Amino acid sequence: MLESFNIDNKNQEQLAQLAESIDESSLQSARLIMLAMHPAEIADALESVPVDRRINLWALVDTDIEGDVLMEVGDEVRQSLIREMDIDELRVATEQLDLDDLADFYQSLPEKLTADLLAGMGRQERLRLEQVLLYPEDSAGGLMNVDTLTVRGDVTLDVVLRYLRRRGDMPRHTDRIWVVDIYGRYRGELSLRKLLTSSGDTLVSDVMRTDIEPLHVLTPEHDVAKAFEDLDLISAPVIDDNNRLIGRVTIDDVVDVIRDEADRSVMSMAGLNQEVDTFSPVLTSARRRAIWLGINLLTALLAAWVIAQFETTLDRVITLAVLMSVVPSMGGIAGSQTLTLVIRGQALGQINRSNTKTLLIREVMVGLINGFGWALVVSVCTYFWFGSAQIGLILGVALVINLLFAAFAGLLIPVILKKIGIDPALAGGVVLTTVTDVIGLVAFLGLATLLL
Repeated sequence: MLESFNIDNKNQEQLAQLAESIDESSLQSARLIMLAMHPAEIADALESVPVDRRINLWALVDTDIEGDVLMEVGDEVRQSLIREMDIDELRVATEQLDLDDLADFYQSLPEKLTADLLAGMGRQERLRLEQVLLYPEDSAGGLMNVDTLTVRGDVTLDVVLRYLRRRGDMPRHTDRIWVVDIYGRYRGELSLRKLLTSSGDTLVSDVMRTDIEPLHVLTPEHDVAKAFEDLDLISAPVIDDNNRLIGRVTIDDVVDVIRDEADRSVMSMAGLNQEVDTFSPVLTSARRRAIWLGINLLTALLAAWVIAQFETTLDRVITLAVLMSVVPSMGGIAGSQTLTLVIRGQALGQINRSNTKTLLIREVMVGLINGFGWALVVSVCTYFWFGSAQIGLILGVALVINLLFAAFAGLLIPVILKKIGIDPALAGGVVLTTVTDVIGLVAFLGLATLLL
């Protein structure tokens, strides 16, 4: 924990020093600071400054790490930096990238730039890249690197060690070697630990593991991340429909997937894309947010229309106007708790058709317990505040009704949205707010109209 705190402080100090150097036009000082920074830290610095400063900072980045830095920034920032580069600079920037990162980079480029860069690549490298580009970006095939180490099961560990020494190098994040047959079909894995600690005359087939299932090339990235989390993997083999080994996914790409999913969930709740540039142009940001604000305005107008239907009741009993916001507010909070729980469960794969009914009953019971408990509290408070037991009773009953509907809505809304292909994190909050506002107002003002 202390180490993490120190790292955060160091990063903040570096960013502050960079900003100060740029402000003072001390480019040489800024360059020296950046030489001591990791590409990911430089990416953080680029995303932390306005566009005009960003261009100046980007000009100081060492050409040897430009590709790594571009892979660390968000899509929108990357596009703005690429616009400042010519085709030769882009080609140099991509030369040091791993194949999986190179595929991600190419997919974010305009089509013309992609064609120009591919034309300048060697035939073998181009074929390997095109193999990765065949698969969806958010699948195991899109995440994989085709640079793998493979051995046969009928050779000894001494043979494998001689092969590795002759090769002289291993791909990054290599913690195991994949075992295949003569047709390249996946058969198992040989860990480096077993290779180094077992007798040299032992056959690979005697010490390899066969209990870890490989990833199919079309496995969604979310399921890939879950497999790494559940099985504590550093790398995993990727196979095609014929069980042929075609690549591997490594932990660095899975960490990116997990981070992107977390960003997407947080940003979606505000109706924003996770790749939005913090310092993007004002008009661009205004246009994006206007859509979300418009949707919320429609829901607010619907609630206002419901209130207008009870105008006569409000005119007669002004106390109702004072208390009117209590029921929708409580329902919104209760529903949001259930909504968040369900969206998290969906993300972790914990919610399915077999347990939805059980979870619904559970949430309804929680809603009823909280509903009756807080209904008693607000009824008593209302009686002592306004001296009206009748209004206190109306408020309490409306609260129970709304918390009950909030439990239903908080569970069913994300389930239905996911079924029809809409991201629950993006649309769930708006729909839930509409339901709890409308139900809460109708329950409270409707009961008041009937009883008062």
